[in-house]
Amino acid sequence: MVLEEIETSLIMWFSYALIPCLLVDGVAVLPAPQNLSVQSTNMKHVLTWSPVIVPEEIIHYSVEYQGEYESLYMSHIWIPSSWCSPTQGPECDITDDITATVPYSLRVRATLGSLTSAWSTLKHPFNRNSTILTPPGMEITKDGFHLVIKLEDLGPQFEFFVAYWKREPGAKEHVKMVRRGGIPVHLETMEPGAAHCVKVRTFVKAIGRHSAFSQTECVKVQGEALPLALALFSFVGFMLILVAVPLSIWKMGRLLQHSCCPVVMLPDTLKITNSPQKLISCRREEVEACVAAGLSSEELLRACI
Repeated sequence: MVLEEIETSLIMWFSYALIPCLLVDGVAVLPAPQNLSVQSTNMKHVLTWSPVIVPEEIIHYSVEYQGEYESLYMSHIWIPSSWCSPTQGPECDITDDITATVPYSLRVRATLGSLTSAWSTLKHPFNRNSTILTPPGMEITKDGFHLVIKLEDLGPQFEFFVAYWKREPGAKEHVKMVRRGGIPVHLETMEPGAAHCVKVRTFVKAIGRHSAFSQTECVKVQGEALPLALALFSFVGFMLILVAVPLSIWKMGRLLQHSCCPVVMLPDTLKITNSPQKLISCRREEVEACVAAGLSSEELLRACI
């Protein structure tokens, strides 16, 4: 009884170990990968398949593609994928291989040492115009009274149409085209106390398609008194500067004038009250008379005046 159980276990283990390998004309080969499909979202294309399982072994896969040009003008040549020849995982990013909007055939095979499976081909050729386009992620911020948006960077093939408006009856919707994501973009200057709304969708020129619009997001700037007060204080400060600067310059000039050229008060005896012509109007006879009388020079001067 025990021997029979051991024998059964050995047979089951041996069969399990050889399940992944088949004998074709006496030669062991690997089964081909199955269930090939392409998942494509926002121009990112990934080929997937069901893995080939061999216990305690690592299976490698090779991926090749054939576009319209290779099929028509290059004798149906197959080109190895840029990133997946070979690869270990049951998937391959073929975005860089799909460079034109034409049908592409794709195929995969498994390799284990010297064992190689047959090629398994995608059932229906893939065309990148079937990619699923989704609205981009967006981040709306306020920089003072400025409405700023930052969009998700989806790659160089994407352009963005941003619609924005003030939320009020009869408001006009504005549309701005943004050519790349990942950088902040100024949309408009917001009015205090008013809500401003934004929505966005993508456009891919290579396939001539656009996504649906994103969910609408609105922002609002609160408080109008503070900006008015700041404007008032700024105006008053500007007027004070206009008055204070000329006054300071005049005052400084006066101080410099008094410091460099002070005003000196003359004694009364040195002050001239009559004109110079009158000082020489004394007649010669009067001067001689004064001299004869013995008057001093100061009395003589007073007599002449």
